[in-house]
Amino acid sequence: MEKQIWYEDFVPGTKLISSTRVITVDDIDRYADLTGERHPVHMDEDFARAAGFRGRIAHGLFGLALIEGLKAQLGCFERSVIASLGWDKIRFLAPLDPGDEVYLELELVEKRPSSKPDRGIALERGRLLRKDGKLLTSGDHTIILLRRPNPE
Repeated sequence: MEKQIWYEDFVPGTKLISSTRVITVDDIDRYADLTGERHPVHMDEDFARAAGFRGRIAHGLFGLALIEGLKAQLGCFERSVIASLGWDKIRFLAPLDPGDEVYLELELVEKRPSSKPDRGIALERGRLLRKDGKLLTSGDHTIILLRRPNPE
């Protein structure tokens, strides 16, 4: 497990970069099976091409979910983040295609104390990028972040 980022360690302006992940057709199929969202632009190669894409594309919300998954793989929020308060300014800026190698750029934006002394509220900005730097998905995520526990 990586070093945890507690409320005290959350420094606005810090950027964290994840490892990469390659998107597959199987990922798209599994997401569709899990959610029941089977729009033909995601499931039908011919339909997707007729709609102007190179072929089937991943669901926009799958890209957003990847932001969370790649963040989890960083390992630095496993014990310190206890809740999501929601996402804002979510944008799907380019299609997510099978074969794309993607990574997360997570920017720590701002923080403030909460009404409970053992935690604060923080805003992080997730940006899913293709390996060539093309921005695919972005959004601002508000979280509840614990303060560093007292050593026993």
